[in-house]
Amino acid sequence: MERWQNKVAVVTGASSGIGAAIVKDLVENGLQVVGLARRLERVEALRKQLSPKKQGNLTALPCDVTNLESVNEAFDTIITKFGGIDILVNNAGCYKQGQLVNMNIAEVQQVLQTNVMGVVHCTQRSFKSMKERNFPGHVILINSVAGHGVVSPGGIPDTNIYCPSKFAITAITEIYRQEFKGLGTKIKVTSISPGAVDTEIIPDNARPIIGENILKAEDISSGVVYAISTPPHVQIHEMIIKPLGEIF
Repeated sequence: MERWQNKVAVVTGASSGIGAAIVKDLVENGLQVVGLARRLERVEALRKQLSPKKQGNLTALPCDVTNLESVNEAFDTIITKFGGIDILVNNAGCYKQGQLVNMNIAEVQQVLQTNVMGVVHCTQRSFKSMKERNFPGHVILINSVAGHGVVSPGGIPDTNIYCPSKFAITAITEIYRQEFKGLGTKIKVTSISPGAVDTEIIPDNARPIIGENILKAEDISSGVVYAISTPPHVQIHEMIIKPLGEIF
């Protein structure tokens, strides 16, 4: 992790769950971390959970990844303050229960805008910054086991457009790998696909089915730290992390 000391990492969806855990781990590992979220006060609250000497290494900025204007404003601020982005963690995600055949179309669009277009918005700005500085950065995409197979925890399926949105991330990861290489950069890309994680996104009706077979947000954050700590010639393309005994 020595090469990342005081480098700039941007984490989307930083206000809770996996995003909050990633923010804390990256700060404690010596990076300057910008936490992007709509709920800014919750990112600010993470500061109290950091080592006193590291609390100044966290910057909280408001950002709605579905809104290109909001993304551009946040990234403009980051570049003005820090000079560029070295690591991007695309963590912001959205899940709405319901059946695709009859659910509210606005909710379908919200999932797609967050899970797919949010990644595109933030990666475009981060890639531009890395390439302009000829910096061998790293783009992390927090994917899901639902991006590798349709997950239906029992009963009437209610994962609707969530699985297709994560399948898109699996494909986008490979597209980015090819584009990063084809455009002559040394930028890495990694997809991290967790199984069930004990966060707010897990619906209450799924918890009895999942039972004790569930990951902690810190388990996924450890995967991020491992991926970025690999030598320059090593790229972790896909990392699937499941709790022991998971039913999916």
